[in-house]
Amino acid sequence: MSTHRPDSFLFNTLAIVGVGLLGGSLGLACRERGIAKRVIGVGRDLSRLAKAVSAGIIDEAFVDLKPAASQADLAVVCTPVDQVADAVGEVSRFAPEHALITDVGSTKGTIDLAVRAKRLPPGRFIGSHPIAGSEKVGFEHAVSHLFDWKVCIICPDEKTPPERVEFLTNFWNSVGSRVIPLAPSDHDNVVALTSHLPHVAAAALACLLPQELVPFVGTGFRDTTRVASGNPDLWVSILMNNRPATAVALASLQQMLSKYQVALSHGNAEALAGLLTAGKTSRDRLS
Repeated sequence: MSTHRPDSFLFNTLAIVGVGLLGGSLGLACRERGIAKRVIGVGRDLSRLAKAVSAGIIDEAFVDLKPAASQADLAVVCTPVDQVADAVGEVSRFAPEHALITDVGSTKGTIDLAVRAKRLPPGRFIGSHPIAGSEKVGFEHAVSHLFDWKVCIICPDEKTPPERVEFLTNFWNSVGSRVIPLAPSDHDNVVALTSHLPHVAAAALACLLPQELVPFVGTGFRDTTRVASGNPDLWVSILMNNRPATAVALASLQQMLSKYQVALSHGNAEALAGLLTAGKTSRDRLS
């Protein structure tokens, strides 16, 4: 992936609203690669933001959105998904006319509807979802390479000017991502199966483990349930914002598990082998 020299900035000022793992990693990537001349962060806790400045993640910190947004060429909203639309609206009130606003939320349909209701100018906001991150939270875990070789989905609509799409695509490419455009509804159907269902499945499996069996847990259980350590409050917001698609994905998982249950109940080794082989074949495609 391309790395920009400090004398080849894409734009002047990046404003990050919500300096956590994703926002912090964006700040690091942009500062290290010379993508923006200045990276400013917006949050609620000035003392924590001061630590992000000291860590070299952002150049300057604000708790007031107005002065930060008024300087932005690009603003990236990195709040929980149920706060994105309101944050986009607030940024748009104060940002320069040329500024582009995007986000990193892992749901898109509800955000798209809420932002559309605000009647922003065409191309003012384009939703983004970099498929990157971990179960950890906070800028303390930020890394500049978080987005390298990761897919970033963007969701322009039919009224989005092509040059705005190009600008946003170049931005995500510059931090290491490969951009794929999707409609918000298509995005939500995809991530329900690839992200939201795995989290629910991991959490459900983790709940089945009695305390007295913890000493017997090996790497298989730990690897399978790793994402269940994610922040529950963030995941309530994500799952509630993608309820229909995640419910469909859950139904598909229940149907698949029932096939295993039937095969085991009937002692059908052939059926069980077919199911396990299909699972291995599908997983091996990810290598």
